Amino acid sequence: MFSTIISGNEPPRYLSSDHDPLFEYHRWQANLRILEIEPIGTVPYSPISYPFIERLIGTIRREFLDQTLFWTAVDLQRRLESFREYYNRSRVHASLDGDTPAEVGAESENKQADLEHYRWQAHCRGLFHLPMAA
Repeated sequence: MFSTIISGNEPPRYLSSDHDPLFEYHRWQANLRILEIEPIGTVPYSPISYPFIERLIGTIRREFLDQTLFWTAVDLQRRLESFREYYNRSRVHASLDGDTPAEVGAESENKQADLEHYRWQAHCRGLFHLPMAA
């Protein structure tokens, strides 16, 4: 999966990871050496050392992965891409005072919704439904 993510891009110089035994696997370490990527481990026994990443992972796990079945790595990747699109455009964020990123960004049209005429738009293959002006 890592190879797919960095394909077509320049590999990073550093890679941050926790102390999961998977990151100690000899083939993983060999690939990092070949790609000249320096691994940086988090502070041991402190899961909040990267709070923003921990919060994002928790959000993805609670709001999406706990309610979703996937069959293959390709299926998971497609579903995560769908959730990323939903998260970055349509999901309400507390840090944006209850607005969506689309409302805050240049994409916002700021038109009044007619409460008599609306439809539900499905996101993430029907996992989330949001009202939209019809």
